[in-house]
Amino acid sequence: MLWFVFALLLQAPNAPAPAKAPEQPIPYSHKKHLAMGLKCKMCHTNPDPGEAMGFPQVATCMGCHRSVKTDSPHIRKLAKHAAEKTGPAWVRVYRIPTYVFFSHRAHTEAGAKCETCHGPVATRDVLWKETDISMGGCMDCHRRNKASVDCAYCHEAK
Repeated sequence: MLWFVFALLLQAPNAPAPAKAPEQPIPYSHKKHLAMGLKCKMCHTNPDPGEAMGFPQVATCMGCHRSVKTDSPHIRKLAKHAAEKTGPAWVRVYRIPTYVFFSHRAHTEAGAKCETCHGPVATRDVLWKETDISMGGCMDCHRRNKASVDCAYCHEAK
């Protein structure tokens, strides 16, 4: 009987179950901001060595919000962070295990768009984990895009 359950699990689709968007300390609508012409790279930097995309600096947000929607309690909270030189404690939507090497830069240079992994961000008021970033999901993507699936490509040798 146990082998039967194991066999069923192996056949289960790799697609993740729909997830709930985490509550952020300050609400932010990608949909609204991207509709105004902002681009991902304007707010999310990719400092060397290129592994992670950064969360926007409060100063970046305040570049516009010094004069836009200043009466909003959320923008006042953002302005307080700016004055105190702190940042909101944003809640990560995706987390890659520490034993996996992942480079945003390598993926974007290979032609991946933000939407490839993060879904149609420009249509979202809130973001949730909607892409399978498990080993199986990543390997499926690598196979579709003819990228290496060699273990050492993403995992450090131990």
